[in-house]
Amino acid sequence: MSCFQEYLQIPVVTRAYTTACVLTTAAVQLELITPFQLYFNPELILRNYQVWRLITNFLFFGPVGFNFLFNMIFLYRYCRMLEEGSFRGRTADFVFMFLFGGLLMTIFGTFVSLVFLGQAFTIMLVYVWSRRNPNVRMNFFGLLNFQAPFLPWVLMGFSLLLGNSIIVDLLGIAVGHVYFFLEDVFPNQPGGGRWLKTPSIIKMLFDTPEEDANYNPLPEERPGGFAWGEGQRLGG
Repeated sequence: MSCFQEYLQIPVVTRAYTTACVLTTAAVQLELITPFQLYFNPELILRNYQVWRLITNFLFFGPVGFNFLFNMIFLYRYCRMLEEGSFRGRTADFVFMFLFGGLLMTIFGTFVSLVFLGQAFTIMLVYVWSRRNPNVRMNFFGLLNFQAPFLPWVLMGFSLLLGNSIIVDLLGIAVGHVYFFLEDVFPNQPGGGRWLKTPSIIKMLFDTPEEDANYNPLPEERPGGFAWGEGQRLGG
C-alpha cells in the first residue's frame, strides 16, 4: 500500500484536522504567513471581521520542534482512536463534538487571554477517550504506569515540568469533562436527558449510509505505539 493510500485510510475528520495543522505550521515555517495572522483575538474578529482566527488558532502548535511533534502525535493518535472507536459510523456526531468543544474553548479563552487553543483541544480529545476507556493501562515514557483516566493529568504534570502554563491543559480537561458529562453521564442519570443533539444539517452533510465492511480500524485497546502512550486493557 502506498503512502497516499495509507493517508486516505485515515478517518476523514482526523485526516482533515491533522493535515490542516501540519500545513498551517509548514506555512509559518516557510514564512508564507505569520502567527500574528492566526492567533485568537476577539477584537480583531469583531471589529475587523477577521473570522478566520476562530479556526486558525486551533491549527498552530508553535514552530517545528519537540513540543509540536509531541502535540501532533497525541492529536493524531487520540483523535483517530475516538473516530474509529466510540464515534465509528458517527462522523456527524464527531464533527459536532469538535464544534461544541471549539465553541466552549473560544468562550473560555476570551476570559483567560489564550491566543492558541490547539493544545487545549488535544487535551479535550485525550480526556474524552480516557474516560471512555477506563480499563486501559498506560505507560508514560517507561516511567509511570497508570490507568487511562489519569492520562490528561499526567500530561498536565509533564507540561508543568517543561515550564509551560497549565491553564491550557486545565481548559482542555474542563471542556472535555463538560462534553463527557452531557453526552455519557447525564443521559443515564434518573431524570436526566440528552442535551447534546447533533443538528440534522450536520448529519446530512457528514453521515454516510453504510461503511466498508473490510475496513480495519486502529486498535483502540492499544493507544500507544509510542513510548509515552503505550497501554493495554486490564485483564487482557
